Amino acid sequence: MPTNNEHGNLSRRGFMGSGLALAAVPLGLHALNQQAAAQQQPPDGAEQLRHYQEAELGGQQHGPHIWLRWNNEPLVSYRAHHGSKYPYFYPLMGLASGLSLTSETAEPWPHHRSVYFSCDRVNGQNYWQQGLEHGQVLSTGPRVTEANSTSAIIEDACEWRAPERPLQMTDTRKYTITVDYPNKWILDSEIEWKAEEDITIERTNHALFSVRVATDITVWGGGTMVNSEGQVGEPETFGQPARWCAFYGKRVKAKNEPVEGIALIDHPDNPWEPCPWFTRDYGMMSPMPFQWIEEPWHLAAGESVNLKYRTVMFSGTPEEADIDGLSDAWISG
Repeated sequence: MPTNNEHGNLSRRGFMGSGLALAAVPLGLHALNQQAAAQQQPPDGAEQLRHYQEAELGGQQHGPHIWLRWNNEPLVSYRAHHGSKYPYFYPLMGLASGLSLTSETAEPWPHHRSVYFSCDRVNGQNYWQQGLEHGQVLSTGPRVTEANSTSAIIEDACEWRAPERPLQMTDTRKYTITVDYPNKWILDSEIEWKAEEDITIERTNHALFSVRVATDITVWGGGTMVNSEGQVGEPETFGQPARWCAFYGKRVKAKNEPVEGIALIDHPDNPWEPCPWFTRDYGMMSPMPFQWIEEPWHLAAGESVNLKYRTVMFSGTPEEADIDGLSDAWISG
């Protein structure tokens, strides 16, 4: 049996060992904190335009989701998951607010997905809404094909499929993202839309290239909708041809409530130019060609149409962002 003295020696040894261990903890934490701080520093160039896609780090197969960052913060994301109705962009961030200028889903019509390209009543199928069994636009795999410090190009090819039917349509897409810090950035879209079977599209208000804006810049949310002709709001802009349409307003959820907006520009080379616009005060805008047709539209198998659209995310008003000038420069270029 140990003596009282031995108990005392053991206690002192234990106490001294505990003290040494306790003394070592702050030193260890300090070293770990230093290491963590070193690891948390972003690399050189993180403030420039950078992109990321799953599987870039050591993988073989790229995922269907691409992120672009500006100033080491999310700027825009292209989402092409096979569980979605169609590929779409979300978010599209305002540079002043750090908030998306579009909505991924909102009432009414929560199936609208931010910035997207789709269509209803294509050979009787619905690629715009309803379940996937009614039709789906499937990406074959997006890629960033070019990138530098202020711009990037995303390319994709999509198949318009419906169950128990042959491939109906295909499209090839080229998206060019350009950042003009600090006031605006631009998404240019070039799409070749091709018929794989003889295609008939009935009259529909569900087509084609569309933008659903964030709720705080809608007319319902206190914002303003205006087009290139100076017409304001849904009553004046709906069904009217225009070069562009825009929503803008105070970002009430952001610090200092900066004014920001988003504009969609239609290209005069598109087949239906001048195209009347489908606009809604709740936040929808689209140069929508099939809303106004009197007879079904046909595209023979093997034929295609080329489409161009420019989307501008800007600070201030459309006048301050010079949307007219951006439209003219894009069209003349």
